[in-house]
Amino acid sequence: MKIYNTLSGRQEVFIPLNKNKVGMYVCGMTVQDSPHIGHMRAYIISDIIKRWLEYKGFKVKHIQNFTDIDDKIIAKAKEENCDFREIAERHINEYMDASDRLGIKRADLYPRATEHIQEIIEVIEKLFKNKIAYKTESGVYFEVGKFEPYGKLSKKNIKDLRAGSRISPDEKKKSAFDFALWKSRKQGEPYWHSPWGKGRPGWHIECSAMSTHYLGDTFDIHTGGEDLIFPHHENEIAQSEAATNKPFVKYWLHNGLLRLTGEKMSKSTHHFISTKKLLPKYKADGVRLYLLSTHYRHPIEFEENRLKEAEESLSRIEEAIVSLKRDLPKEEKLKPNSKILSFVDAFEKAMDEDFNTPKAIGIIYSFIKFINTENLNGIKTQAYSMLLKLCNVLGIYEKEEEVKFDKKLVDVIIDIRKTLRNKGEFGLGDEIRKRLSELNIYLSDQPDGTTIWRVR
Repeated sequence: MKIYNTLSGRQEVFIPLNKNKVGMYVCGMTVQDSPHIGHMRAYIISDIIKRWLEYKGFKVKHIQNFTDIDDKIIAKAKEENCDFREIAERHINEYMDASDRLGIKRADLYPRATEHIQEIIEVIEKLFKNKIAYKTESGVYFEVGKFEPYGKLSKKNIKDLRAGSRISPDEKKKSAFDFALWKSRKQGEPYWHSPWGKGRPGWHIECSAMSTHYLGDTFDIHTGGEDLIFPHHENEIAQSEAATNKPFVKYWLHNGLLRLTGEKMSKSTHHFISTKKLLPKYKADGVRLYLLSTHYRHPIEFEENRLKEAEESLSRIEEAIVSLKRDLPKEEKLKPNSKILSFVDAFEKAMDEDFNTPKAIGIIYSFIKFINTENLNGIKTQAYSMLLKLCNVLGIYEKEEEVKFDKKLVDVIIDIRKTLRNKGEFGLGDEIRKRLSELNIYLSDQPDGTTIWRVR
C-alpha cells in the first residue's frame, strides 16, 4: 500500500507506527458557518482513507476536531447578537447531519477546542520551558526563527517569505512570521484564565493539543485540504515538535480543493455551494461518486452537469445490485471464481496506489459489464457479495430502506410508458423511467414486459 506523503513529496509504502493500529487526525471545521460541499470533499476523502485501512485489517483510531472559538466565530456572534457557543453548536449539528447523510463514518471522538483549554495551556508551557515561546501585550507567540526545520512541509523558505512581510500595529512580535499561541483578551470577547492572563488560544495550537492528547506525541496520519498546508499544518509541526522534541506526524495527506468558477469555495467570501441546499436535490451516493471520480489530490471544478452524470452512473450500480439480488439462488457452491477475483484484485491494486478511486470506480463498472454479459450460473451469489463489498469500500450502497408507494399508481405509469414505447416514443419512456428512479422506484424492461425492480 502506497500513499503520497506531502512531507516527503513522494509516494511511500505505508508502514504504521503500530503493526495493527493506525492513529488518524482529521482537521475539522471552524464552525462559524454552514458546511459547504468543498468541506465535505475533505471529509469524504478522510472517510475513504479510513475505510480502506479498515478493509486492509487495521484498527483505526479516528479523531476529528471542531474549532469552536476563533475570530470568525466571535465576529459571527456579534453580527447575530448571540453567544458564540450558539453559533458553534448550530453549525456543528449541521455538519454532523450532512456527514451522516453522506455516509461518512463517525470519528471515535470529535474534540472541541473550548473543551481542551488545559491541554492547550500545557503545550504552551512546554514551549516556554524550551525557550521558543515569548509573551507580549497582545499574547503569547511562537518564535519561528528558533525552529530550524520550519518550512519542511510546505517547502517554503522563511528567508524568502520575510520579504515584504509586515507586523500589525497591535502585535508586538519579534518577527512577522511568529504566530499566536495565546491571544490576550479584547473587550467584549470570551476568555479563559491562563498563566499569561485572560485570553483564548490561537488556531494552530488547538490542533496540536487535541491531536497529541488523544493519539500521542507521534501518530500515523494527518489529513486536510491543501489550503491548510501553510501556515496551519506547518505551524502545527513547529509547535508540536518544539514542545515534545519528537516527530509529530509520519504521513501528511492533503486533498485538492473543490472550486467554483475557478475559485476555491470559502465561507469568508460566501463563495460556496451549501451542503444543506445541495443534498435535497441529489442523492448522497451520487455526490460521493461525483467527488470520488477525481483523484483526491487533484482539484475539481464544481459542475452540476457532472453531478447529474454521476447520479446516472450510480443508477447502473444500483440496478446491477438489485438485478443480482432479485434472482439469488437459495444454495450455491462457494468455490472462489477466478474471473470475479481478478476484478477484486484489480480494485485492491488501484486503492493501494494512493487511494486511486477513479480507477477503482472504473473497475466496478467493468465488473458490472461482466455481470450483465456473462453466464453467472453457480457464481451469482459471489458476484453479488463482491459487488456490494467493493461499493461499500467507497461508501456507496451501504443500506437499503423500504419506502411506501402506491403500487396501483406505478402500474398505471408503467402502462402509459408501454404505450409510448409502442408508438416509438422511447425518449419520453426513458425520461419516465429516470424520473421514477429519482423517487427510488426502479423499472426493469424484460422480454415479457416491464416490472418494478426495487424500491429503496
